[in-house]
Amino acid sequence: MATTAGKRNLITDVAGVRVGQAQDARIDTGVTVILPDAPVVAACAVAGGGPGTRETDLLSAGMLVDRVDAIFLSGGSAFGLGAADGVMAGLKQAGRGFSLVDRPGVPPTPIVPGAILYDLANGGDKNWEGIAPYAALGLEAFNTAAQDFSLGRAGAGQGARAGQHPGGTGSASVVTAEGVTVGALACVNSFGSVLMPGTDAYWAWPYEMAGEFGGGRPPADFSMDPEDWGAAKANPVLGQNTTIACIATDAALTPANARRVAQMALSGFSRAIRPVFAPFDGDAVFVLSTKGEASPAPDPLTVTRIGELAASTLARAIARGVHEARRQTGAVV
Repeated sequence: MATTAGKRNLITDVAGVRVGQAQDARIDTGVTVILPDAPVVAACAVAGGGPGTRETDLLSAGMLVDRVDAIFLSGGSAFGLGAADGVMAGLKQAGRGFSLVDRPGVPPTPIVPGAILYDLANGGDKNWEGIAPYAALGLEAFNTAAQDFSLGRAGAGQGARAGQHPGGTGSASVVTAEGVTVGALACVNSFGSVLMPGTDAYWAWPYEMAGEFGGGRPPADFSMDPEDWGAAKANPVLGQNTTIACIATDAALTPANARRVAQMALSGFSRAIRPVFAPFDGDAVFVLSTKGEASPAPDPLTVTRIGELAASTLARAIARGVHEARRQTGAVV
């Protein structure tokens, strides 16, 4: 059996993972929640120069809590960090969370790290009154979590821009010959372009499976000036760009393994977007292991394989999200 895409070609091909999304078309923004069935080992790696994150310090080595209940990705810049409040409300109602000591009347605390992207200047009516809408969107996304979900203009990718093209939410998965599954989800609001200059081919084209983002290829004589960024955003403004993502796998990983996979997964951004990790990008990736810690811990070669699969699957998810958004807005057929 060769390495193939999963049945859905979504992050939810990893057993025990669901995704919920909510969006407000009037505001042109949204929230995506990655919801495991039980607390999972997690890690995070940040490479952009302008990140917006919540609870990521908990994922550092030596911290009290080494598992999470959910991950959220949100539009709205710093306003979007409030999406976690809605996700936590849903988890509390479900009785989930971390308890240092079980006491009657003391609820467990849900552990919900996440990251945001800047879509405030991308259109929509952002003049909401009172409390920002993200907590409500977070709870709605939590309540809609399922194995199937929409790509393109949906969830945290609702109001995103990828360079000069529509951005969006993308996902992809891969299953190894041994049956290990790695899935990726990305919300793409990048400064850089996902398309090669002067072509309709995505930078991620070498990793494409079964024409999942259109099958475009560069011409045989393709060449470019190293300073040609193609359809990147013009006149970038600090803090207005970001690609945020999550990797899930059913391979058993320790927290240290998960951190290494997250660091390796960052190369998926650079395979799909150019330029990337700029001072005005907030690029970040989370990694979840649904199997928890292995005993003994996986060997370094196994971790390397998972990290490489995470990177290539993330590159596919990025291209797929933008391709779907372009298709939905009529840019491609």
